[in-house]
Amino acid sequence: MLTPDESSGPAAPSPIAPRRTGLRERTGALLAEHAGPTMKFLIVGGTVFLLDAALYNLLVFWNPATGWGQGLLHGHPLTAKVLTIALASCLTYLGNRLWTFGDRPRPDTRRSVVLFVLVNIIAAGLQLACLGFSRYVLGLDSPLADNISGTLIGQIVSTSFRYVTYGRWVFPRAQAPASACGQSSPRADVSPR
Repeated sequence: MLTPDESSGPAAPSPIAPRRTGLRERTGALLAEHAGPTMKFLIVGGTVFLLDAALYNLLVFWNPATGWGQGLLHGHPLTAKVLTIALASCLTYLGNRLWTFGDRPRPDTRRSVVLFVLVNIIAAGLQLACLGFSRYVLGLDSPLADNISGTLIGQIVSTSFRYVTYGRWVFPRAQAPASACGQSSPRADVSPR
């Protein structure tokens, strides 16, 4: 007579063993986890991008006395970009803190703001490098060249950097408490296959 352990059927999976997931399931889970925040981040970024572009063009290419041509800061495009990035960064912080990452726990505000400022200084440096390269290395100073290099290409590079760093360090997810045995959460134990 066979005992239940000696039956000829396949062994039932252990309730403790991690379940293997396929590429399709992992991709679907990643998409579900990141689609909402990514769309919100892009909406906040797109709105602030339009403000940044408009303000930069006003400062560099519009003069209140003579109209379009050479603006008040035409000879100082990096200064104009620093001013527009500073304003855009303040609005970006509010939009991302309150909406994009609003479902995450509120971190220590002082820590969050300091990290936000550091990330944005680096991101601004990336954006300014694109504009500076176009202006001072390639010698391009037309409105089209400035908008392509500083506003479009610079924004793509800096926005990609911001998205990754905001989600990891500025507005992090809640830390999963360690179990009583000192092990990390099950999600951290699952390695990609």
